[in-house]
Amino acid sequence: MGSHGAATSAGQKKVLERIGITERTMGVPVLSSLKTTKIGETEDRIPVYLDRLALQADYIVPVNRIKSHTDFGGAIESGLMKMMAIGLGKKRGASAYHQAVFELGYPRVILSVARKVLESRKILFGVAIVENGYGQTAKLRAIGPEDIEAKEKELLREAKRLAPRLPFSDIDLLVVDEIGKEISGTGMDTKVVGRILLPLLSEEPESPRVRRIVACDLTDHSAGNALGVGLADFVTKRLVDKINFRATNLNALAGGCPEQARIPLTLGNDRQAIEAAVRSLGAISPEKLKIIRIRNTMSMAEVEVSQEYRRALRRRKDLQVVSEEGPLRFDPEGNLRPFLNKPELDRYHHKKEAK
Repeated sequence: MGSHGAATSAGQKKVLERIGITERTMGVPVLSSLKTTKIGETEDRIPVYLDRLALQADYIVPVNRIKSHTDFGGAIESGLMKMMAIGLGKKRGASAYHQAVFELGYPRVILSVARKVLESRKILFGVAIVENGYGQTAKLRAIGPEDIEAKEKELLREAKRLAPRLPFSDIDLLVVDEIGKEISGTGMDTKVVGRILLPLLSEEPESPRVRRIVACDLTDHSAGNALGVGLADFVTKRLVDKINFRATNLNALAGGCPEQARIPLTLGNDRQAIEAAVRSLGAISPEKLKIIRIRNTMSMAEVEVSQEYRRALRRRKDLQVVSEEGPLRFDPEGNLRPFLNKPELDRYHHKKEAK
């Protein structure tokens, strides 16, 4: 897990519990430790560390989603190779590898470290998961250690093809209801929102072009780790109040990404944050504003868009209008009301037709 879980064994065990991995549900002991053993060095003299508990096991089976990495692009990004390097390296390994990245780049570091782990002959096989744009499992593959690198490259191409994306690429304001570590390592997927914010390591994506971002809340699963909050321009006080600065700072320092942990301009509630963001866009008339609202960067099957996209919507056969136009809905505290989920939408349309 690198430095996740506030870089403590208890914190990392809690990360597993929040996604349903416990001794009761799995029927096996769940062990967690930050202790590592150095198993060698790469050709660039990067020390390679391996989780000591994993090293004591007969074999290791890495399991991970194959997807775009939030900080770089390449033939290998986030998947089994990264898990074998940064994940099994725990905090000590993650810190060493991210330091090396500044000189050698992500692809070279991850590949060289993962290859050294494979040389240990502790990897029995890997389980690769490819998800579709709805966060559902599209493919599940067991891969022998000798084929992991080549197969992961193939699966990454497919994962990118299936990955969720915003319906339009020219956006004045993107409103994100929630950010969180279970959504993306950076709270919101950098490739979805078009911001990486790592000037020393990566160039910014050319698309989408998002001028302002409002992040409204931090998920409970994040346990206060708000890495990625710096991608937003405006946030709410309730989001900031949930931040565990120790966990966030540890993650940012271990990952070499302090920019992504900066706290944006903070407003009292969602309405105030959105209004401030709109004012910061200049003298654009309200009916011309291109605004998109999403739950999070992993749940974009249903989004809300402003009326300026009306004409473009008519030309898009891949998009469907599921509810009528109306203003953003706020609760008495000035926060956005939740999206209508699918059953609620069905009931809404049924009532509308009955009338």
